[in-house]
Amino acid sequence: MALSGVEIFKLLPKTNCKKCGHPTCLAFAMKLAQRQASLDQCPDVSEEAKKILGEASAPPIRSITFGSGDRAVKIGEETVLFRHDKKFVNPCALAVEIKDTLSEGEITKKIEEVLASEIDRVGQKLRVDAIALTNASGDKGKFESAAKLIASKAPNVPVILSTTDPASAEAAVKLFAGKKPIIYGANSGNAEAMANIAKTEKAILGVVANGLDELSTLTEKIKALGVEDMVIDSGAKKAEEMLENNTMIRRAALKKNYKPFGYPVINFAQRDDSLHEALIASVGITKYASIIVVSGIEKWKNLALFTLRQNIYTDPQVPMQVEQKIYKIGEATPDSPLTITTNFSLTYFIVSGEIENSKVPCRLAVMDCEGLSVLTAWAAGKFTASKIATFIKESGIENEVKHRELIIPGYVAILSGSIEDKLEGWKVTVGPREANGLPAFLKARTA
Repeated sequence: MALSGVEIFKLLPKTNCKKCGHPTCLAFAMKLAQRQASLDQCPDVSEEAKKILGEASAPPIRSITFGSGDRAVKIGEETVLFRHDKKFVNPCALAVEIKDTLSEGEITKKIEEVLASEIDRVGQKLRVDAIALTNASGDKGKFESAAKLIASKAPNVPVILSTTDPASAEAAVKLFAGKKPIIYGANSGNAEAMANIAKTEKAILGVVANGLDELSTLTEKIKALGVEDMVIDSGAKKAEEMLENNTMIRRAALKKNYKPFGYPVINFAQRDDSLHEALIASVGITKYASIIVVSGIEKWKNLALFTLRQNIYTDPQVPMQVEQKIYKIGEATPDSPLTITTNFSLTYFIVSGEIENSKVPCRLAVMDCEGLSVLTAWAAGKFTASKIATFIKESGIENEVKHRELIIPGYVAILSGSIEDKLEGWKVTVGPREANGLPAFLKARTA
């Protein structure tokens, strides 16, 4: 049973040292009870207390690392039902299905699509995370051959091995030794054999059931067999079923501390129609799936699903930001214009994109305003004349440009005089109010 905040507090050092990042031991204890903090944040807790508090401090949904190396994906560890309560922690993984009935050339093509799927969106690298190899043939040899091809051509990509045949699973999983693959297909008929393979090979076990009651029984049985890392599938295939079952699993794990459901959820969204598949996958992304498997990764679909995932899993309390510095856009020279904006990611990418469209080489000074847009930062007192002047002086830009002219956004034209007063020898030019006016503005200056 979970401990209350007061019960946890009694086991803490009670020194109020603040090493955990909280003002008092009691405040930390309350966060532990709400599963919004980790016990390892307290460096002074006793070993006896660690044993007692381990369950209370563990996230209600188990944290699992899927894959290894730079492409490893962390899933689970969620603590809230609604994003606005805090945030969703680990973005769901997107996997593409490869059937072992495909030819070597077709499998290779799909692998190449996965490796080439990465895009850059507002400063974040987004990509298809994993490959799900399906034993569609029912043949152990074909499954193993396809697994060998994937292991050789995509050695760093996390892999799901989908089969209900223990012999096929055992043959294929050995090819990914030490890489934390998922063996998906443990059910009521093969649970013991699949659990033994997962334990021996140190793999994650994917548990599939026909409904929530059966799933609960299976996870308890498999845990009793010694398997700790599992991903779970209630058998939901339709959007309605996914929405209902995923929600019930998350609610039971978080609100009732129901251990049999305290694992990441995997959903399968494959559909013959690509648009239909994207819509089904979006249900998984928005409603608690930790892994979503699709059959195709067309670029338009990737962009839609990547964007949705990125929006759902950003912290609503922390605006997306880019690094404060002077960015060169194009082949900027000492004579190139110098513009300034804030470090809100969307603002930066819109402004830099419009400058690129102008074909006029520029320098863009991006100032740290805690991720706020221009008008919001100005209203909050974070994009002021004195702060802009300090940033320009400390940036060292005076040693890189021959001129002394700074172009500011038109929305803060009111700051121009004050900036000139604080930046001695500089001229402040008021640029367009909207970023889409930058190309014409910059071209007119060079005409």
